[in-house]
This record gives sequence, C-alpha cells and structure tokens, in this order.
Amino acid sequence: MSSQHHGRHHGSGRADPADYAPFAHLTVPNAALYRQVMRTFTAAKERFAVHLRPEDVQAALEPGPGEQPADLDTVVKALDSLVEWGNLRADPDTARVTAVEDFYRKRFIYQLTRAGEAAEAALGTYDEELGRRGELQAVALHDIVTQLRALLVIAAEEEPDRAKAYLTLSTLTARFTDLAENARAFMGSLQRTIDLHEVEVEAFLAYKDRLIDYLKRFIQDLITLGGLIAALIGELEEHDRIRPLLRLAAAREAADAAPDEAEHAERAAYRRWRDRWSGLADWFVSGHGRESQARLLRGRALGAIPQLLAVVRRLNERRAGRSDRSADFRTLARWFAEAPDDAARHRLWRAAFGLHSSRHLTVDADTLAARAADQVPPTTAWAEAEPLRISPQLRRTGSYERRGKPRKVVSRAADRARLAEIAARQAEQTAAARARLATGGEIRLSRIGELDPAAFGLFLRLLGDALATWRPGISSTTATSGDGSLEIRLTALADGTTAEIPTPDGTFCGPDHLVEITDLTDTDRTVPAGKEAHR
Repeated sequence: MSSQHHGRHHGSGRADPADYAPFAHLTVPNAALYRQVMRTFTAAKERFAVHLRPEDVQAALEPGPGEQPADLDTVVKALDSLVEWGNLRADPDTARVTAVEDFYRKRFIYQLTRAGEAAEAALGTYDEELGRRGELQAVALHDIVTQLRALLVIAAEEEPDRAKAYLTLSTLTARFTDLAENARAFMGSLQRTIDLHEVEVEAFLAYKDRLIDYLKRFIQDLITLGGLIAALIGELEEHDRIRPLLRLAAAREAADAAPDEAEHAERAAYRRWRDRWSGLADWFVSGHGRESQARLLRGRALGAIPQLLAVVRRLNERRAGRSDRSADFRTLARWFAEAPDDAARHRLWRAAFGLHSSRHLTVDADTLAARAADQVPPTTAWAEAEPLRISPQLRRTGSYERRGKPRKVVSRAADRARLAEIAARQAEQTAAARARLATGGEIRLSRIGELDPAAFGLFLRLLGDALATWRPGISSTTATSGDGSLEIRLTALADGTTAEIPTPDGTFCGPDHLVEITDLTDTDRTVPAGKEAHR
C-alpha cells in the first residue's frame, strides 16, 4: 500500500495532504505539548533509546512558568494523537505483564517513525535558520588566501598529489561556503536591526558602536584581502592551472564508486567541483557587466553605517520628545479603529489630511481686484459667497495654458565635451601616477625619488592603506588601494635609516622601508582575459 502511494505521489507531481500529516500537531490546540513530546523522543534517540513508555515521557516533560505538570492521561492522549498523525508508532508493551489480566489492559511503548523523525529534522532546520544572525568572517578571508596559495604550490608540482588537492579544495570551498552563508545571514539580520524589527531600542543603542566598529574592520579586511584573493584566483586560472586540480579532486571523490559507475561518478564530481570553483571566482572577481559579490557586500556594509547612524538619530529625536511620524500614524490608526461609525472616520480623514475639492481655480485680473476690494471671510459658505469669474478659455478647453512655440532645446554638447576632456585628462594623470609609482620589484623607500603632486597624493593614500593594516609584532604587510588599481608591500628595516622623498611642495621624511608597488591594472600580469580584479 505504501509503495502504491509513493508511486502516485511522484507520478502525479502533487503531494497528497496525508503526506504532511506529521506536521498537523503544529496547528492544533496543545501544540506546545506535542512539540515537547516530540523533542523528548528526539533527545531519547540521540541517547540511543528507541522505545519510551508514557511514564518516561511524562517524567521528561518540563512544565513552563506557572504551569502544572501534565498528568499521565493527558500524555497518553497526546501520544495516541501523534500515532494517528504518523509521528509515532505504538507497539504492545508485554515486558511488564505479570498476570493474565494485564493482557486486557491498554499498554503501549512508543517510538519515532521515519515520517516523524523527518518532520523533527525539518523543524530543527527551520528554527536554526530563523534564529541565525550570521557574522562577517574576516578570519575566513585569511583562510581563503592561505588555501589559494597552497593550491598554487600544489599546481606547481610535476605530479600533483591527489589527496592534497582534494583536501585543500575541500577546505577552501568549506570556508568560502561559511563566509558566503554567514555574510548573507548577517546582512539580513542587520537590515532587520536597521528597520528596528526584532530588536529592543535600549539594546540597539547599547551595541551600535560595537556594530559600526565591526563593520569598519570587516570592510578594511575585505578591501585589503579581496584584491589579493582575486589576483590569486587569476594566477590559478592562468594557463588553466586549476582544471587539473579539479579533476584530481573529482577522481579522489569518485574513488569508492562501483566499477560500472566510476566513470559517471567522476564526471558528476568534476562538474560539482567546477561549479564550486566558478562560484568562488564569481564571488571575488568581477566580470564584464557584472560586479562581484564581494564588491556588492562591501557596498552594502558601507551603506549600512550611515543607515545605522540615521536610526540612532531618529531614536534620539524620539527620546528627546520631538515629533515622530511613525508614532503619529500609529496614534491616527488607533483613532480610526476607535471611531464609532464611517461618518466619524470620514470626518477624521478630512481633518487629518485635508484632501478637499479645490475651491480656488485660476481667475482673471478683474476677479483678483474685486476680491482685494471686498474680501470674503474664509468661513463664508459656498451658497452665500460671490461667484468666481473664471477665464472663458479655461471653461471652454479645460486648460489655461497659452499656446505658442516651445522653448528651444539648449545644446549641452560643449559642456559634455569639456567634461569628457577633463575626465580624460584626469585619467591620464592617474595612469601616469600609477606608472610612476610602480617599482617593478622591491626597493628602498628612499630610492623612489622626486614625485609630482598627483603621484605624491596617490602614494600617500597607498601608504596610508598599508599602515592601516599594520599590527604590533609584524614586520611586513600588504595592502590594496581603495580602487583596487595598486598593491603595496611594505617591509620594515632594522637599520634605523631615514627616507626622504622630494616634492614641489616640500620634502616627505620618515623611517626607511622596503617597498614594492604593483600596478594591478596590468591585466597581462595575473588576471585572465574576460575578468577584472575585484575592487
């Protein structure tokens, strides 16, 4: 019977309502008791206890605050209802029979059915996802960089090891999946926080500073490491170095498949690994007409900071007693709900919004002069007021607009040409500054030489990005410019020398370092055709 039902379900493409009977206990009275009973069976299963008696279930139930413990009869009725819905199975309890009369008594032991276990698993997933807040994992970015560098080392070997490739790719995709899922959940919970849903006002004001600092730190790490991850992905995709590693991982995954299915399993595994790598690359690397997910996440996180500050401002205004539009609308809604009849609601609507018919239309000069000489009080009724003299053209055509030639369209061609010239000149200056700063290798800071104002300004911003990532105890750091066009690697020196960089406005002095500046806009260097590095 079950097999016929199963075939009917898949053949028709529609689920029978009876298939969802294990969820019926969620929408009936005493649903909380049924949920407690099912959690008791789930917890018992984790302890490898298969069968439970009604007395065991009753002892495991914990009453809520102010509630009385459930009696045995109530528990037995709940168990029987769950058996009827298919969540539990009841078997005769013959272990405690000591007399012939006990055979005629209703004694059962209960256990979870497959349907009941599946329903509990689905509800557990639902509760977990509903309560998940997520987080922005800056550590995951560092782990992804480490695994990508490990893949480069494996790809450089003459005969890459299958197990190493599989374990490295597995770790990489696991960390990336955690990063993407947690980022999605965090931004969703952050938006609910900004909308003041599911958050108390006092709690929000207490942790908003920590939240903003948290966002700033992650944005900084995303800017610093996002470009590096994109460059590493480009190195792996250059000359198709990643494809052999994906095939090795697929072969390792399909190694335990049956002999007649080995080839099919390996092809399917390779498609999965290729899709995972494609998802990782698309997350960090932008394409033509498409922004990377990392760049979108950065924009969302940056945009969340002023939104949070705006929420704080509104809350402070509300607490200071200023007018709050949302509170006004809630009060108005309550007045509408408390109005005795529709007539009162209409009067309230007119008083609140003033959407009346227009009494004053366009008038001519004579009407204005007459009204100025003999002013009519605003409280004068329509029937008692003097009629208004309306232009015959307005009465005849419904429009008071005077016909004539339309205004000439002003040509903005010269302005657009001037703006294009300015943009081209600025782009040339920026490109020249990047070319001037590119060191082509590691040199001392003191050997950079004189810099013009454009190159020096770009150099200061790049140096500031590098120093922002400096932490106590480290001697070298790598950073990417805000637009992702330059990368700087800065290494401290222990000789105590000083670097001087002449500029037209003066001389820049500071401790000497080893510096390597790379122009990331050179697509022939690392990034494959068709993609641009994450910015």
